[in-house]
Amino acid sequence: MLILLTHYLYYIMKYNFNITNLIFRLFMSLITSLLIVLILSPIFINYIKKKNILQIIRSNGPITHINNKCNTPTMGGVIILTSIFITVIIWSNLLNLYIIYTLIILLIYAVIGFVDDYYKIILKHHQGLYIKQKLLLQSVVTFIMGTYIYYQNNKYMSILQINIPFYKNIFIYTNYFIYIIITYMIIVGLSNAINLTDGLDGLVIMPIIFTSIGLIILCFITGDIDFSKYFNVQYIKYSKELSIICCSLIGSGLGFLWFNTYPAIIFMGDVGSLTLGSIIGLIIILIRQEFLSLIMCGIFIIEALSVMIQIFMFKLKKKRVLLMAPIHHHFELQGCPEPRIIVRFWIISLILIFCAIAILQINHI
Repeated sequence: MLILLTHYLYYIMKYNFNITNLIFRLFMSLITSLLIVLILSPIFINYIKKKNILQIIRSNGPITHINNKCNTPTMGGVIILTSIFITVIIWSNLLNLYIIYTLIILLIYAVIGFVDDYYKIILKHHQGLYIKQKLLLQSVVTFIMGTYIYYQNNKYMSILQINIPFYKNIFIYTNYFIYIIITYMIIVGLSNAINLTDGLDGLVIMPIIFTSIGLIILCFITGDIDFSKYFNVQYIKYSKELSIICCSLIGSGLGFLWFNTYPAIIFMGDVGSLTLGSIIGLIIILIRQEFLSLIMCGIFIIEALSVMIQIFMFKLKKKRVLLMAPIHHHFELQGCPEPRIIVRFWIISLILIFCAIAILQINHI
């Protein structure tokens, strides 16, 4: 890890004197997003309490949640997304197409998540939007976005390539159909996986922060022609600017964790988890690091798979593999304290980020 970091700093100093401008904007985007969340959250929490917009706990969930979490304000994702949007507007290059794509998907998915929370919390429709309704909306948005990106950028070879870890200069070349399927699986899949992971206090936000750190490294490497050659990955012309969005994710995530850490005094709601998942998914698609990002997002994938396996086995054999899905509830029902589960999941997430970076270094050898 230290060797990788040394190489990274060496190449910055040798080849990228203009990088100081971007580093300054990265630092300012982190500070700006952090301050916005820290300042607005207390005001938002008081407003939510006055309006009685409180978390709806599913009746078949852990009994401790029904007793301890039902009166906690929710929809804190509104503050996170507001912070990210304002920060990106201030500190990013708005002429960069990738920034525009990300802001568009942020706004659209925020509307979907907000409607879901509105049905669930304001209208007391416990399930919110039906799963089919939610997936339909996500699918339409992702299909349109993926199609536009493909035809807008297919003049660049990178849009048709997927980098393969462990193999130098070997890529999978895709057509439109394969590209759309991959885009759908990454954006919609990750969006819902992060939504499923958001079940304990602070459980999801820290892995999001870790993943954002990993994505910053990937954005820098893929966005620099020398770095991309050094690490044997594709050069993506506009990707370096996406690190601004990743930094705003980190800043707003840290600010939100201040209030969301156990015992949480606010939850992010679907408006936060669905949208943050879509942003991370889109960045992964834009920098063409789908395989490597599967490792970085491993904790979200494990949570989603636990639900899928539970449903499949119950329909097939009328048996439950886990005491309750997602898997963090299984550990709860086994008697593991909530803070211990949360921190252990954080540790696993951090280890997966290190593994992804290690694989990136292997590509160079």
